[in-house]
Amino acid sequence: MTTTLPDAHAEQSTVDRLHVQTYTSGVVGPSQPMLGPLADGGTLTTGTPPGCWGPMITPAFQGGHEVTQPVAIAGAEVGDAVALKIQRMRVTSMATSSGVMKFVEGRYHGDPFVAKFCSACGTEHPASHVEGIGADAIRCDACGAEVSAFQFAHGYVIVLDPDNHVSLTVNQAVADRLAGNASHMSALPELAAQHSILSMARADIPGLAAHMRPFLGNIGTTPARDLPDSHNCGDFGQYLIGAPHRYSVTAEELQAAKTDGHMDTNSVREGCILICPVKVPGAGVYMGDMHAQQGNGEIAGHATDVSGETELTVEVIKHLTIDGPILLQNLDDLPPMARPMSAEQRRKVAELGARWGQHEVEQNGPITFIGSGVNLNAATENGLRRAAAVTGLPYDEVLNRATIAGSIEISRLPGTVRVTILCPMDILDRMGIGHLVREKYQLN
Repeated sequence: MTTTLPDAHAEQSTVDRLHVQTYTSGVVGPSQPMLGPLADGGTLTTGTPPGCWGPMITPAFQGGHEVTQPVAIAGAEVGDAVALKIQRMRVTSMATSSGVMKFVEGRYHGDPFVAKFCSACGTEHPASHVEGIGADAIRCDACGAEVSAFQFAHGYVIVLDPDNHVSLTVNQAVADRLAGNASHMSALPELAAQHSILSMARADIPGLAAHMRPFLGNIGTTPARDLPDSHNCGDFGQYLIGAPHRYSVTAEELQAAKTDGHMDTNSVREGCILICPVKVPGAGVYMGDMHAQQGNGEIAGHATDVSGETELTVEVIKHLTIDGPILLQNLDDLPPMARPMSAEQRRKVAELGARWGQHEVEQNGPITFIGSGVNLNAATENGLRRAAAVTGLPYDEVLNRATIAGSIEISRLPGTVRVTILCPMDILDRMGIGHLVREKYQLN
């Protein structure tokens, strides 16, 4: 059965399968009504519009993404965790545009992602429309003035071939042609409210071929207070501290509320398992911001945001209290030092130990903690301390494990990282995720 349900605050029976095609206009938090409840073990499918640039140039949005309406998971209570097992992911856009951004001063209060207004007529979060193509195409409905709070410092338009996993940036003439049919080329879902960034037709790098490997940049559970969806994280979230708008928070309030759903981690892709904190009853699983590709680190500030389809199954992990996401990456995505050893390697290790009198060999498995903070140093420490807090390992031992049997990798500038270690299986069992690690990496 495939069902799209109304507000979960009404009495609803649990369903085994749920399809979501409604969105939140840039805000995640307790004010958003939940769909569901979806059964523990149930399947969730979504069709998501692009993140970042489309919402950024649509001034009615109060966040930088357009994510799905949250879904309640049956049995998920505050202090639990929810494992999201991504089964399938497919890009549906035929083209997109992205690049390095610059702000247009005088069109926002403190944060152009969150608090836009029309500088000509003063309308807050104005409704808008697209007239023509190019940098001045976004127009205020109230007065007709050009109204985008963002422009490109350097940008590109890229066409996509999801079947063959390749893409190619195009010249200005092709970009102009695509801009004339922007919504169709972006494959915007019917209920999406954003303008397509293809309308701006910025084409500074023609002819660059790039691999495609899609992933979700914003996926997780609902924070404990309303936040802009792009600011549900430790780096972008810093802009909310003392901000001159309704989403202003203290540093302590941000830390307590956020779930770090916006992590731009390129290994959150088909086949992985993402374990997320539950900070509101029902968890409120949401997703969006699919990227067609990205290296280790969203260095330009934005990558190739696309429409796409995702299918995943959910599993509630009772009494696993975590502050941020845990990721079980695909084997190919694991850093080399954290990959499980083969049977032959384990045999050689046993022989090595026997020669020196070390007969006990730890049984372990890889686990990745997402860390976030104002910069990469703060994010790294956050990830390491999360690892220590959840596993119970001494902090200094986590440092040693990350050094010789793990890795630190950039997910995004200015401050999101992956901290991967090999963790003893008895600890993973105590956490309630040992079965997931064994299944994922085919461990005995």
